[in-house]
Amino acid sequence: MSTYETYKAAFQGRQMPFAYVDLDLLDANIRQIVARAGGKPIRVASKSIRSLPILQRILAAGPALRGVLCFTAPEAVYLSRQGLDDLVIGYPIWHPAQVAAVCAEVREGKTIVAMVDSREHVAHLEAIACAQGVVLPVCLDIDLSTDFPGLHFGVWRSSIFTPKQALAVYRAIARSPHLRLDGLMGYEAQIAGVGDQVPGQRLRSALIRTLKRRSIAQVAERRARTVALLARHGARLRFVNGGGTGSLESTRAEPCVTEVTAGSGFFAPALFDHYRAFRHAPAAGFAVEIVRKPRPGIYTCSGGGYIASGATGPEKQPRPYLPPGARLLPLEGAGEVQTPIAYQGPVPLALGDPIFLRHSKAGELCERFNTLLLLRQDWIVDEVPTYRGAGLCFL
Repeated sequence: MSTYETYKAAFQGRQMPFAYVDLDLLDANIRQIVARAGGKPIRVASKSIRSLPILQRILAAGPALRGVLCFTAPEAVYLSRQGLDDLVIGYPIWHPAQVAAVCAEVREGKTIVAMVDSREHVAHLEAIACAQGVVLPVCLDIDLSTDFPGLHFGVWRSSIFTPKQALAVYRAIARSPHLRLDGLMGYEAQIAGVGDQVPGQRLRSALIRTLKRRSIAQVAERRARTVALLARHGARLRFVNGGGTGSLESTRAEPCVTEVTAGSGFFAPALFDHYRAFRHAPAAGFAVEIVRKPRPGIYTCSGGGYIASGATGPEKQPRPYLPPGARLLPLEGAGEVQTPIAYQGPVPLALGDPIFLRHSKAGELCERFNTLLLLRQDWIVDEVPTYRGAGLCFL
């Protein structure tokens, strides 16, 4: 693992702020994710990457990495036109122009799969696919959250909660001559995206682990019953997708699951430090420049306020990474134009020096930077564009 001194030397002379990816750590994370998937194919979640060259590098790392889970239709069309294929849009699309653009790629022989979880989705896509003269593949998205007394454990995602509800939507697909059911997806966010070993929160962490164990059993049972019911009524599923970085071990164990999804684990942002079952290397981060020293032990940096989405809380702030022991101040946090950092460690810091931080989430880092500096053995070996740097804004 690199030190503050080696990173500082590697980036000497670079204007800050900048973002980077350590390719040695990225490669290590890829190997670990492949091992954790236990032989099941891995669909890469592009939302957590948001840079075409990095996405291509991950997909080229080995045969286990195949296909992309996209987050919007325009992104899927863009990736298709860049030569990628087997693209599943992870969220429903509605705007007719976006659906028509997807249909145009399908007409050219590309595989882009639209997501549905209601008969309204089915009717809407059928009308547009009919007008475009194509058969559009679709994926059925099922809700895999778990309801405990007084607690909805999971995310509000699909309207399909039971196998019978899935069958009703499948029957609507089967009656639609311009749609074809290609796959089934269920995202167990309460397992994949919730840390279960949070420092200083032993009781909360123990409770989360208990809820996860109970939820894993319910998720597996509901997904298996849904797949079996659809099969009995004639469904031929090319893929059954599940999981995320935080649930690879439990999702791969389900016999009906044919592929797992991973995204955040490749960059390993700060929110993924708190899982008991695994620990990936911090492959991506950013640097801000010290421009003030208002008093001993306080270093004020330019910029840094790159806050993650979701329910607000201190865990959505970027986390100081190097030098070790640097921390945000609770009353200021990470600011839009300046971020004070408290540091009392042995590394001497001066005006113009960098502080390295990690974003709370993975892909959102790329929405703030045009390029990523690529490191190999603590040397900059390349600089590649993010979606933003390519002039793209998909959400």
